[in-house]
Amino acid sequence: MDSAHVTDVASRYANFGQYEVRGRNPVYSAWTEGVAEDPEISALITELPPLRRQPVLLFAAARFAGAAETTKYDEFRTFLLGNWERIAEIAMTHSTQTNEAKRTACLLPFFSAAAASSARAGTVSLIEAGASAGLCLYPDRYNFRFHTEGSDLVTELSATPHDSDAPAPVLDCDMRGMIAPPRALPVVLWRGGVDLNPLDPADPDNRAWLKTLIWPGQTERAERLALALDIAAAEPAHILAGDLVERTGEAVAAAREAAPDTTPVVFHTAVLAYLEPGDREKFAGTMRELSRDYGAVWIANEGVTILPKVAEKVPPAVRKNKGVFVISVNETPLATTHGHGDWVRSLEP
Repeated sequence: MDSAHVTDVASRYANFGQYEVRGRNPVYSAWTEGVAEDPEISALITELPPLRRQPVLLFAAARFAGAAETTKYDEFRTFLLGNWERIAEIAMTHSTQTNEAKRTACLLPFFSAAAASSARAGTVSLIEAGASAGLCLYPDRYNFRFHTEGSDLVTELSATPHDSDAPAPVLDCDMRGMIAPPRALPVVLWRGGVDLNPLDPADPDNRAWLKTLIWPGQTERAERLALALDIAAAEPAHILAGDLVERTGEAVAAAREAAPDTTPVVFHTAVLAYLEPGDREKFAGTMRELSRDYGAVWIANEGVTILPKVAEKVPPAVRKNKGVFVISVNETPLATTHGHGDWVRSLEP
């Protein structure tokens, strides 16, 4: 959902509540509904720059400051008013760098397809734009369990053996429509990316913040995060600090130098919404050049309206659904996905 640039706080929180949290999280549902109907709190939030007014960021900042995970909005409101200076400081110094490893399950069929067509069959280099701690860069280190819709078929793929003692999380994902589970994990020859503020997966403060970005009550996600962080800490990716528009090409060049006989795959999930529309188009232009010059495959997993050339190819019924993401490969939409990786569904022609 392209809400990062909606400046009206009440509308922004009402939309977030309606399309993203209703029926999914009672705490955040209560908080969004309350803020949307509370002129005083909306006015406070409006004091923040537009990109710092995001519901997920503000709620995480409040919880990081000690807010109780209550469905009673009045209690939450009292906490906001009494601790606003601290909450605003956290919101200004932190970002919504949600690093959900389970999104890798939705991306895996497309990683595997790129690996199958690589000059060195079965291999890829992975470059994540907006990588955060890089947890989606380890598809070869996770265990997967794919459930095929309409049948009892379960496809299991096991992590590649590695020197690290870190146990692998199990990522469950429903395969819907005509999309098929991959038959094997790709061999990742190089992994890296770009982020304005790369997070060290071994740093306790970074780990604490990433845990706070997980929605209240989602203990399974918290456990998965801890396991994924341990894997990333044991085998750090090559993540560049900087603007993804400016430095993604540099990351692709590094991948090509390190592994010249494999396909570089640039991907991102829920990242471009935080760029201005003009910068999104600049990034798209960069990716077209990298595809032409380096043979890079561009896999985007973003809100329906984020990339105009993708949106215009998506069926109208899907474009109206603001709560799903669309996976596109080189600007061709191929699937819709759940924002945190629970399912992936093929887009039928």
